Amino acid sequence: MDTAVIMSLFPTILSILIIVISLFVYFFIFKKTNANLPPGSGGWPVVGENIRFLLSGPQKFTEERTRNYSRDVYQTSLFGQKLAVFCGPQGNKFIFANDTKLLTSWWPLSLRKVLFFPEFVQATSDEVTALTHEFMHDILKPEALKQYIPVMDSMAREHVELEWAGNEVVKVFPVSRKYTFDLACRLFMSVVDVEHVARLAKHFTLITSGLFSVPIDLPGTAYSRAIKGGQLIRAELMKIIGERRNEIRENKLKAASRSDFLSRMLLVPDENKKFDIEKEIANNIIGLLLASFDTTSTAVSFVLKYLAEHPHIYQEVLKEQMDIAKSKSEGELLKWEDIQKMRYSWNVVCETLRLIPPGLGSFREVVKEFTFAGFTIPKGWKTFWMVYTTHKNPKYFQNPETFDPSRFEGNGPAPYTFVPFGGGSRMCPGKEYARLEILVFLHNIVTKFKLEKSKPQEKIVFHSFPVPMEGLPLRIIPHKI
Repeated sequence: MDTAVIMSLFPTILSILIIVISLFVYFFIFKKTNANLPPGSGGWPVVGENIRFLLSGPQKFTEERTRNYSRDVYQTSLFGQKLAVFCGPQGNKFIFANDTKLLTSWWPLSLRKVLFFPEFVQATSDEVTALTHEFMHDILKPEALKQYIPVMDSMAREHVELEWAGNEVVKVFPVSRKYTFDLACRLFMSVVDVEHVARLAKHFTLITSGLFSVPIDLPGTAYSRAIKGGQLIRAELMKIIGERRNEIRENKLKAASRSDFLSRMLLVPDENKKFDIEKEIANNIIGLLLASFDTTSTAVSFVLKYLAEHPHIYQEVLKEQMDIAKSKSEGELLKWEDIQKMRYSWNVVCETLRLIPPGLGSFREVVKEFTFAGFTIPKGWKTFWMVYTTHKNPKYFQNPETFDPSRFEGNGPAPYTFVPFGGGSRMCPGKEYARLEILVFLHNIVTKFKLEKSKPQEKIVFHSFPVPMEGLPLRIIPHKI
């Protein structure tokens, strides 16, 4: 074969070689690697499986995928990001135990755009919380929270008189949200002006209505409104923080403001220097207020729902709470020791959190490749654990749809099966705050009213959190004195 013929065939030969090499690489390298990745689906381009997640709700969504793909870990695409979702107590344990070894804190970009200042959006979650993570745990630990109990009780009494007394039916969901948000504004920032608090709440309504929506920022979309709400709340908080900073500098700080979260944060030395300290404080206050606006108010509402549905359980809670009330002198406020006596009431709260957890779970980023349940999770992947993989699983909770507070007596549920507050080094720092707030509120409602369902067939839908479609109207009957 002469040189001319060989040269004319060269492009064809080269193309064949490239195809052969490509096939070799695909079948013997990439395919081998991909074969070990968790099974699952990425859904549609851009929107991923967000629409399916929102339509079916988190419980049904994860039940379908654990049944179809894997009961240990599966992959999906939510909030604009491919995720490995860890399941079951083994998955929970693995995530909680490896928070500082194989994983780091992480938030989806779509959520960061709503909640954070622009300069924080591309930062790692650890960078964003580096200054305040330890402080948050310090200010929200039980010893520090004891001083808040009388304030919680006093505000709960005022709330009952304003929103409950004199009514035959109360829409529990909106009024509970008002109480928990008003309380948070007072305790964390000493903001008590009614119009100011209402304006802040309006901004948070925009945020929560689109926080977990399809992350497409176009005019008129829920996500666009959430971004707008985030901008408005950050502007409000920066104004509040600036005014408080000036009060501290001029030694004009009011007595009521000296021990709140905001003042204590402003007095912490700024050793980070990477970010504007006031903006970092605002980020953390947003987190605290969002938890009060959504998760705590949701928990309070559904506790009352179950008490209205189960009179025998209500009677047990009433007995416990009345024993505490009778031990107090007239006008005496609740204190730490009283809260510790509310054991059965807390079991009722826990059973509520098992059946209708206010929070979904949390995210992490993989910093070192690892293997879990035979599947490879590469470095750079994002992980997600959800409470729904264990809370209603009959393997861990017999008759899981039955409301039964006795599950939490004695040693309670098996480890890593009941995780409404997460676990490990990143367990929700607000767990104890939520416990106190819920129990104080419960005390003030149960000792004054009997509860009955007004809309027995009311449905619960999932937005950014579980929501009763009609606001959870309850018929309230004052106790005869």
